[in-house]
Amino acid sequence: MCGRYAATADPDELIEAFEVDLDATSESSRSVLVNPQDPPAGTPDYNMAPSKQAPVVLTRTPRGPDGEKQPDAAPVRQLRHLTWGLVPSWAKDPKVGMRMTNARAESLLDKPAFARAATARRAIVPAAGWYEWQVSPVAVDAKGKPRKQPFFMHRADGDQIGFAGLYEFWRDRSAAEDDPAAWIVSFTIVTTAAEPGLDRVHDRQPVVLERAVWQDWLDPATTDPDEVRAMLQSPGPGRFEAYPISTAVNATRNNGAHLLERLPDDQLAGVVNPATGEVLGG
Repeated sequence: MCGRYAATADPDELIEAFEVDLDATSESSRSVLVNPQDPPAGTPDYNMAPSKQAPVVLTRTPRGPDGEKQPDAAPVRQLRHLTWGLVPSWAKDPKVGMRMTNARAESLLDKPAFARAATARRAIVPAAGWYEWQVSPVAVDAKGKPRKQPFFMHRADGDQIGFAGLYEFWRDRSAAEDDPAAWIVSFTIVTTAAEPGLDRVHDRQPVVLERAVWQDWLDPATTDPDEVRAMLQSPGPGRFEAYPISTAVNATRNNGAHLLERLPDDQLAGVVNPATGEVLGG
């Protein structure tokens, strides 16, 4: 699963990295949060969590003043702020999004909640890396339960990460036609089996798309399910590194670059080294 990640780039950096044609981050959509987002959407967030609005790259055909697609217009690559937790258009309650923060690649095209989006509304979710919690095979916490050590996963080459994502539109039918807050635009992150090494931290990981795949993944004209499945295949192990970090990341109220600092080996207790399988601080 992917339940937390670091979105550290500002909009200008993302526009350049993902060759975005239209910065649409100023266009508002309804938030599901009770309190104002902290840090605000559009600023670096080192502890991105479900229900927050996050920067997402997608490609859509422009619409006219009446909301209809312009038949001769070319699709435009856009950067937008979307709510993490997919709310299907047919959902009766937007709270369903909290159960749809991830979509499994293996069953993506068979699930009613994701199948249509997988062939029509694909997106890329920019990230510096993601967090997972390793369950210790030897150490326990104060309650006698297996100790959980947070790790940060990132590209070994330092490049920008683009998670495979899907997005959806949900409208509150009780709201006025012209009320922009009537719409929730949401996304989910596609996950797959963890590659060798990372599987010593957690058995799942996000699907990270290579740059060569970005254009086809974002292209709304790519609707063949087999083509979608092919783009979700991993190019092989060795792209990522994982290292232990402070448990400060456990609380979503904590934020900042310090969350990415590597934890020294002398502060580890029963932690399995992802690269070697060695137990550290046992």
